[in-house]
Amino acid sequence: MEFFSFLAAFLLIKRIQKAFKFSPLRAKWNSLFTIALWSSVGIGIAGTSAFNDEESIGYFLGAAVLFSVAWFADREPDFIAFRSFIRAHYPLIAVTLISGAFLLIAPEFYDKFTKFFFFLIGGAFAWIFTSVAATKKQLEELKLANEQNSRLDKLVAERTAELTKQKNELQETLQLLQTTQQQLIQSEKLASLGELTAGIAHEIQNPLNFVNNFSEVSVELLAEMETELNNGDKDEAIAIAADIKQNLEKILHHGRRADGIVKGMLQHSRASSGMKEPTDINKLADEYLRLAYHGLRAKDKTFNADLVTHFGNSLPGLKVVPQDIGRVLLNLFTNAFYAVQQKQKTLGNDYKPTVELSTEFTAASGAKGKKCVTIKVKDNGTGIPDAIKDKIMQPFFTTKPTGEGTGLGLSLTYDIVVKGHGGNIDVISRENEGSEFVIKLPVND
Repeated sequence: MEFFSFLAAFLLIKRIQKAFKFSPLRAKWNSLFTIALWSSVGIGIAGTSAFNDEESIGYFLGAAVLFSVAWFADREPDFIAFRSFIRAHYPLIAVTLISGAFLLIAPEFYDKFTKFFFFLIGGAFAWIFTSVAATKKQLEELKLANEQNSRLDKLVAERTAELTKQKNELQETLQLLQTTQQQLIQSEKLASLGELTAGIAHEIQNPLNFVNNFSEVSVELLAEMETELNNGDKDEAIAIAADIKQNLEKILHHGRRADGIVKGMLQHSRASSGMKEPTDINKLADEYLRLAYHGLRAKDKTFNADLVTHFGNSLPGLKVVPQDIGRVLLNLFTNAFYAVQQKQKTLGNDYKPTVELSTEFTAASGAKGKKCVTIKVKDNGTGIPDAIKDKIMQPFFTTKPTGEGTGLGLSLTYDIVVKGHGGNIDVISRENEGSEFVIKLPVND
């Protein structure tokens, strides 16, 4: 009768293995189930054959195998759904041990009541199958849960793949947007450079006129000097040579002036190098003020404005990226001239457009509590409505009609001043009265 214990151990392992058919835990336990199944069969066959004469040892061996399987399964968290079914095997283990003990200690008593012991073991074995019905609903629920888990795992995998695809698409879109933004910024720079063509021509024309005039005079002086040398008047030739030298110095000065204007525009047109260098803020601001003014006049010959400048005389050396700060100034000047031009169209001759530029050194306060150079650009134009003051620094926000502005100017200005140079920018404005932009750039000691 010891084979009942081996059979119960085999069926217990088989039932749990079957329930795990659709479980995600199948891979974890499947190989162990297979080993346990064949081990219980092998031990059962070997035990019943080897201890045929000592039947009591077969009882103990069968009880030991069944107890090992039940005890392990009862302690394993993964098998908690089978706990009531597993514990139904303990009565069979008990009666098998009792039967084996009586067979070993009191074989005559065992022989006399063999049917009784058979009834106990058979009843305990039947109890196991009775418990199957009680746990069948739980096992069905477990199977259903496992199947649902499998479907959920599949859905999660599909959703994860879909989200990964969407993420990759969003990253590609972001990269495209960033590339487009850079292209728009560069296009904005080139567009503003085109608008300043007339201003550049006007600024270059003055030094070129000086170069041409002094060159012509120098040619005439050289002819006079040649005549005086031929006449033997050395002193007069030396005096003429001195005049020629002065002319050449003036030619050099104005040639450098024209060269500086061209270099400044080339810097403005190309992408910023990001290298900060000592810069004369007064000179830079004055140059861009006149370029912006003449650029607008080239498009509207009827437009005139008063340019008022107040340059600080004791500005410290300031390291900035010249083309970036030039871009900032150009944006502010262009907006100021646009504002006064629009107001002039409304008020006519009763209104005098004015744009003011001032610079100063602030020793005790300023951007982030440091010493700073302050640049103010003020106009008496249309002003900025209170409703949009908080939006003017946002990318692509513009109050200009379609085709006249991209909305990147003040956004770039903010990024260059605040993020690029550690400064700040404030706006003081009243609608229909004018605006003032105050830029503070920290001085690095």
